[in-house]
Amino acid sequence: MTPNLPSFLVLTLPAFAVVLSFVVLLLFPGLRIQSHRLLLSFSGAFLLGITLFELFPEVFREYEVRQTGVFIALGILLQIVLEFFSRGAEHGHVHREEAHSGFSGMLFLSLGIHAFLEGIPLAHNPDVVWAISIHKIPIALIFGGFLLGSGKSLVKSGFVIGLFALMTPLGALFGNLTALQQVYPYLLALVIGMMLHVSTIILFESSKNHTVNLKRFAVIVLGMFLAYLL
Repeated sequence: MTPNLPSFLVLTLPAFAVVLSFVVLLLFPGLRIQSHRLLLSFSGAFLLGITLFELFPEVFREYEVRQTGVFIALGILLQIVLEFFSRGAEHGHVHREEAHSGFSGMLFLSLGIHAFLEGIPLAHNPDVVWAISIHKIPIALIFGGFLLGSGKSLVKSGFVIGLFALMTPLGALFGNLTALQQVYPYLLALVIGMMLHVSTIILFESSKNHTVNLKRFAVIVLGMFLAYLL
């Protein structure tokens, strides 16, 4: 696999999604992601669709099947560990009272690791950037709301959000390094495991009382259909 320099879109769109979401929070301070379950459902379905239609065929077509499966499983386990510290912010599962419990460095570290790793496939699979960027919107709304509600100043909150916005582009550059091409298949499988866990949990937890209504089902179908078209 010959590395190609990630495109401008790959490097900027995920970061732009984070920054734009933070700006929206500043303009609409009463916004709560919990009241936007359709956005969560769409982002989860789109991310799952891209994982199934784009990443799965590549990783199982080109690489050793059993080892690939092992690293996908490790990715699921890694995401579970990360969510121990992030309180499930990757899939919108946060409690309102946590927004006032003070800034947690472990929350930033967990979300940062998640964002960095999910950027790894982007240099070789640029279509995935749309799923990652859409996925960034609810995460940035949750994380930004946590920062603003923790009592941190606007400058400090903006600085932390800026660092978080850079994580996925840095991951894309990291995944493009020539020295990593021998282990890239296993890094990709690891990321697939993480995406599988996050996207399926989103689809389960974005529904009120775990029920499915017609609007939510239509949004899920739309997300998967658009992922198939890419």
